[in-house]
Amino acid sequence: MPEPIYLDHAATTPVRAEVRDAMAPFFGARFGNPSSVHRWGREARAALDEARERLAVCVGAHDDEICFTSCGTEGDNLAILGAWRTGRETGRRAVVSTPIEHKAVLGAVHQAAHEGAAERMLPVDGGGVVDAGRFDALVGEDVAVCSVMWVNNEIGTVQDIPALASAAHERGVLFHTDAVQAFGKVAIDARQQAFDLLTISGHKIGAPKGIGALFIRRGTALAPLFHGGSQDRGRRPGTENVAFAVGFARAAELALAERETECARLASLRLALETELVARIPDAVIHGRTAPRAPHILNVSVPGTDSESMLMALDLAGVAASSGSACQSGSVSPSHVLSAIGVAPELATGAIRFSLGGLTTDEGIARVAQLFPALIAKARRLAGAAG
Repeated sequence: MPEPIYLDHAATTPVRAEVRDAMAPFFGARFGNPSSVHRWGREARAALDEARERLAVCVGAHDDEICFTSCGTEGDNLAILGAWRTGRETGRRAVVSTPIEHKAVLGAVHQAAHEGAAERMLPVDGGGVVDAGRFDALVGEDVAVCSVMWVNNEIGTVQDIPALASAAHERGVLFHTDAVQAFGKVAIDARQQAFDLLTISGHKIGAPKGIGALFIRRGTALAPLFHGGSQDRGRRPGTENVAFAVGFARAAELALAERETECARLASLRLALETELVARIPDAVIHGRTAPRAPHILNVSVPGTDSESMLMALDLAGVAASSGSACQSGSVSPSHVLSAIGVAPELATGAIRFSLGGLTTDEGIARVAQLFPALIAKARRLAGAAG
């Protein structure tokens, strides 16, 4: 039986050995609560503070601008709802985003609307790129926060976040970006770029599930989501996850150190797979192909097929892929991202996302390039026989 091929890195990544080693002491003797004043607590506090400082360096931030969270979803909600609930007190009653955001962002925007916000959506073109002209029209001085994701998790489109953030600042609008898929793939530097709030997540870069962070620029007021403690300067009450914070910092350092070489490697592998699939399946549609894309995501639809059947066939053949966001698994509706960029429902329901990462090899890509077209041909034969 051939080795299985994991092409779902956008959903999650394996915990790196270096990260496990960094966390190990905090599952043993170094178990203290960082809020305790005795030596066990002080030791935990020192480790947490060091992790915060190291993660801050990775995004060009000050240590007091890093707020640890449980995941990207929490970070997105804290950024958007925290900014909205603060902004409405000063008369800023609108929230702006895009229709291709992760559901964590869209859910937070919808909640703000439920609380009285004016919800505005920036249109995108067929590649998933924000319409800059509409941005100028919709992001006005009445906006509490504008949220645009840096790298789309389904089709890989890269937005010009530095330019959009600067445009928002000209109007005094707070700017948030979900950078969960961007960290380790694009250059992020809070000192040089104008975003106010930035969400990242550990399990996308080799840290465990259950740890994330929100960059909150100094001077940015956010209403907390939770109440009851003074941890993290009152922005996120609750006992901190020291072990996972330490692991996250180590994973971030590794991702940053390897970014250029790993992105070049992944871009080459994605191009090889994309080229072979288009050559072998002439009517295959590559989503987001007209836009700048991150190196690790390839989203393809083939007319006359459906995602569920193809994912099952791939799984039986030892290949892990997805139909889009892992948070939307089980959904029978076409991807909201593909719908927003104008993909017809019958094509969108056949979309497959291959996402590359540390486990991806030349051999694996070559095997999928042969296997996938064969599975497509079989699916079409079966559909023809059934018809």
